[in-house]
Amino acid sequence: MGTPDRPRLCVYRSLKHIYAQVIDDLAGRTLASASTRDKDFAGGATGNTDAAARVGASLAERAKAAGVSKVVFDRGGFRYHGRVKALAEGARKGGLEF
Repeated sequence: MGTPDRPRLCVYRSLKHIYAQVIDDLAGRTLASASTRDKDFAGGATGNTDAAARVGASLAERAKAAGVSKVVFDRGGFRYHGRVKALAEGARKGGLEF
């Protein structure tokens, strides 16, 4: 559950893409989002760990611009492994605290 102090970082992955959002559940608002389908995502492969790490870093940058530095990680039932883990590590390197 995301609060205004610690919003929820929600992850969804499909076979080809990965999506992430920072959500304040109490207000029902998405504060920041990033995915491999964004227009500013530099081409190349979208279904690998490198792409997921870049999405995590991009999300961290957008979340910090929105004033968010601490989040609760919601892996959405996906195992913390592979692309989900790479996204989390990319977000941590970008400055988000879990």
